[in-house]
Amino acid sequence: MIETWREAGLPLPVVLRGIDDAFDKHDLQKLRAKGRTRRINGLAWAAQAVMQAAETAAEAATGSVHQNPEPRESGFEAERVQAFLEKNAAELEALEIEPAVVSRLRELAATASEVPLEDLDRTLTVLEDKIFASLLVSAPEQELVALREQAARELAPYRARMQAVQIKQVQQQFLQKRLLEARKIPRLSLFYMTHG
Repeated sequence: MIETWREAGLPLPVVLRGIDDAFDKHDLQKLRAKGRTRRINGLAWAAQAVMQAAETAAEAATGSVHQNPEPRESGFEAERVQAFLEKNAAELEALEIEPAVVSRLRELAATASEVPLEDLDRTLTVLEDKIFASLLVSAPEQELVALREQAARELAPYRARMQAVQIKQVQQQFLQKRLLEARKIPRLSLFYMTHG
């Protein structure tokens, strides 16, 4: 399925973002239902979320054309981006997570208006990868084993329809998401920046 989306011209980060959004929505439904929820029957169920992520990314990259002649804020104004970076730096500092990443976030906040958003987001993804790598090294073995077992259980019904690369990517995303959530570590990508 991921290959189909890639053939359609959707960049892999957008596809993965859509899948992640779909899993988030499914997790919320599961919490609200407090009982039996529908099982995920493959990546096709995430198609709508992937298309929404692609539309959001396209609008962020090119700006959407509206009938309204009034200028509309994009949500990625320099002040908002700076505030987002500073907030994340403060949260990481309070959690005593990666002082080098905290320093780098503050540097990026100071120069946010000078850096193209795409380049900034790439840098933020690298910083998040550094945090994740540090978490993997410091996490207790039992926690990692339990998370991998949970990921394997949840993916079991769909393994036959997925390629090995897809399985590995979804497992990695699951592990990363759960480790970050358990420690209340903020996501750094601009995709996680709230607007309003």
